Amino acid sequence: MEISRWLLWRASFFLFVMGFWKRMTVGVRAALVDGDRVLLIKHSYIPGWHFPGGGVDFGETIEEGMRREVMEETGHRVTGQVQIFQTYLNSLPPQRDHVVFFVCYGFEQVETFRPNHEIVACEWFDRHALPAETSKATRARIEEMFGERPRGRTWRD
Repeated sequence: MEISRWLLWRASFFLFVMGFWKRMTVGVRAALVDGDRVLLIKHSYIPGWHFPGGGVDFGETIEEGMRREVMEETGHRVTGQVQIFQTYLNSLPPQRDHVVFFVCYGFEQVETFRPNHEIVACEWFDRHALPAETSKATRARIEEMFGERPRGRTWRD
Protein backbone atom coordinates (compact mmCIF):
# COMPACT_ATOMS: atom_id res chain seq x y z
CA MET A 1 0.00 0.00 0.00
CA GLU A 2 1.38 3.37 -0.99
CA ILE A 3 1.19 6.16 1.56
CA SER A 4 -0.38 9.34 0.21
CA ARG A 5 1.25 12.71 0.77
CA TRP A 6 -1.66 13.63 3.02
CA LEU A 7 -1.13 10.60 5.29
CA LEU A 8 2.61 11.21 5.36
CA TRP A 9 2.09 14.87 6.28
CA ARG A 10 -0.52 13.98 8.89
CA ALA A 11 1.76 11.36 10.49
CA SER A 12 4.70 13.78 10.48
CA PHE A 13 2.60 16.52 12.06
CA PHE A 14 1.27 14.14 14.73
CA LEU A 15 4.78 12.97 15.64
CA PHE A 16 6.00 16.59 15.73
CA VAL A 17 3.20 17.64 18.12
CA MET A 18 3.67 14.56 20.29
CA GLY A 19 7.39 15.31 20.43
CA PHE A 20 6.61 18.62 22.12
CA TRP A 21 3.89 17.25 24.35
CA LYS A 22 5.70 14.10 25.48
CA ARG A 23 9.19 15.41 24.99
CA MET A 24 12.00 13.70 26.84
CA THR A 25 15.32 15.46 27.29
CA VAL A 26 18.74 14.08 28.08
CA GLY A 27 21.29 15.91 30.15
CA VAL A 28 24.81 14.99 31.15
CA ARG A 29 26.91 15.51 34.26
CA ALA A 30 30.51 14.50 34.77
CA ALA A 31 32.62 13.85 37.82
CA LEU A 32 36.28 14.59 37.17
CA VAL A 33 38.02 12.56 39.87
CA ASP A 34 41.63 12.92 41.00
CA GLY A 35 42.14 10.54 43.92
CA ASP A 36 39.82 11.87 46.63
CA ARG A 37 39.31 15.21 44.87
CA VAL A 38 36.39 16.16 42.64
CA LEU A 39 35.95 19.18 40.37
CA LEU A 40 32.80 21.19 41.05
CA ILE A 41 31.28 24.31 39.54
CA LYS A 42 29.00 27.06 40.77
CA HIS A 43 26.35 28.50 38.43
CA SER A 44 25.19 32.11 38.31
CA TYR A 45 21.52 31.09 38.23
CA ILE A 46 21.16 28.27 40.81
CA PRO A 47 22.69 28.01 44.28
CA GLY A 48 25.29 25.50 45.33
CA TRP A 49 28.21 23.52 43.95
CA HIS A 50 27.50 20.98 41.20
CA PHE A 51 29.20 18.70 38.71
CA PRO A 52 29.81 20.25 35.30
CA GLY A 53 27.28 19.33 32.66
CA GLY A 54 24.23 20.38 30.72
CA GLY A 55 22.00 19.48 27.83
CA VAL A 56 22.94 17.33 24.86
CA ASP A 57 22.69 19.32 21.63
CA PHE A 58 21.00 18.12 18.46
CA GLY A 59 23.32 15.97 16.36
CA GLU A 60 25.56 15.23 19.33
CA THR A 61 26.07 11.90 21.09
CA ILE A 62 25.68 11.78 24.84
CA GLU A 63 29.44 11.38 25.26
CA GLU A 64 30.18 14.27 22.89
CA GLY A 65 27.77 16.46 24.87
CA MET A 66 29.48 15.57 28.14
CA ARG A 67 32.94 16.31 26.74
CA ARG A 68 31.77 19.65 25.30
CA GLU A 69 30.03 20.73 28.53
CA VAL A 70 33.07 19.86 30.67
CA MET A 71 35.37 21.81 28.35
CA GLU A 72 33.05 24.84 28.17
CA GLU A 73 32.42 25.01 31.90
CA THR A 74 35.81 24.09 33.36
CA GLY A 75 38.54 24.39 30.72
CA HIS A 76 39.37 20.69 31.18
CA ARG A 77 39.43 18.29 28.23
CA VAL A 78 38.28 14.77 29.05
CA THR A 79 40.80 12.34 27.57
CA GLY A 80 40.54 8.67 26.80
CA GLN A 81 37.74 6.30 27.69
CA VAL A 82 34.93 7.41 29.95
CA GLN A 83 32.54 5.41 32.08
CA ILE A 84 28.79 5.93 32.37
CA PHE A 85 28.18 5.55 36.07
CA GLN A 86 24.37 5.66 36.07
CA THR A 87 21.37 7.16 34.29
CA TYR A 88 18.98 9.00 36.61
CA LEU A 89 15.45 10.31 36.28
CA ASN A 90 15.28 14.01 37.06
CA SER A 91 12.56 13.99 39.70
CA LEU A 92 11.47 17.58 39.14
CA PRO A 93 8.31 18.05 37.03
CA PRO A 94 7.61 17.13 34.27
CA GLN A 95 9.69 14.04 35.13
CA ARG A 96 10.66 13.42 31.51
CA ASP A 97 14.27 14.49 31.85
CA HIS A 98 17.11 12.05 32.32
CA VAL A 99 20.66 12.69 33.48
CA VAL A 100 23.49 10.48 32.25
CA PHE A 101 26.26 10.66 34.85
CA PHE A 102 29.86 9.99 33.81
CA VAL A 103 32.92 9.39 35.96
CA CYS A 104 36.13 10.59 34.32
CA TYR A 105 39.64 9.79 35.52
CA GLY A 106 41.50 11.00 32.41
CA PHE A 107 41.53 14.74 31.71
CA GLU A 108 43.84 17.69 31.22
CA GLN A 109 43.43 21.38 31.85
CA VAL A 110 43.82 23.13 28.51
CA GLU A 111 42.32 26.52 29.35
CA THR A 112 42.40 28.59 32.52
CA PHE A 113 38.93 28.90 33.99
CA ARG A 114 37.48 32.38 33.79
CA PRO A 115 34.14 33.22 35.47
CA ASN A 116 31.41 34.08 32.97
CA HIS A 117 27.67 34.75 32.76
CA GLU A 118 26.86 31.07 33.39
CA ILE A 119 29.65 29.62 35.57
CA VAL A 120 31.01 31.83 38.34
CA ALA A 121 33.41 29.38 40.01
CA CYS A 122 35.23 26.12 39.31
CA GLU A 123 37.27 24.45 42.05
CA TRP A 124 38.69 21.13 43.22
CA PHE A 125 37.46 19.82 46.57
CA ASP A 126 38.40 16.88 48.74
CA ARG A 127 35.35 14.62 48.90
CA HIS A 128 35.63 14.57 52.70
CA ALA A 129 35.65 18.38 52.95
CA LEU A 130 32.97 19.57 50.54
CA PRO A 131 31.70 23.13 50.94
CA ALA A 132 28.44 23.50 52.87
CA GLU A 133 26.72 24.80 49.70
CA THR A 134 27.31 21.54 47.79
CA SER A 135 23.97 20.40 46.37
CA LYS A 136 22.23 17.38 47.87
CA ALA A 137 22.35 15.57 44.50
CA THR A 138 26.08 16.21 44.13
CA ARG A 139 26.77 14.88 47.62
CA ALA A 140 24.68 11.79 46.88
CA ARG A 141 26.55 11.07 43.64
CA ILE A 142 29.92 11.40 45.40
CA GLU A 143 28.81 8.96 48.08
CA GLU A 144 27.60 6.56 45.39
CA MET A 145 30.84 6.81 43.39
CA PHE A 146 32.93 5.96 46.41
CA GLY A 147 30.68 3.09 47.53
CA GLU A 148 29.31 4.85 50.60
CA ARG A 149 25.67 4.45 49.59
CA PRO A 150 23.69 2.46 47.00
CA ARG A 151 23.02 4.07 43.64
CA GLY A 152 19.85 6.12 43.52
CA ARG A 153 17.08 6.09 40.95
CA THR A 154 16.48 9.83 40.65
CA TRP A 155 18.99 12.66 40.36
CA ARG A 156 17.63 14.45 43.45
CA ASP A 157 17.86 11.37 45.76
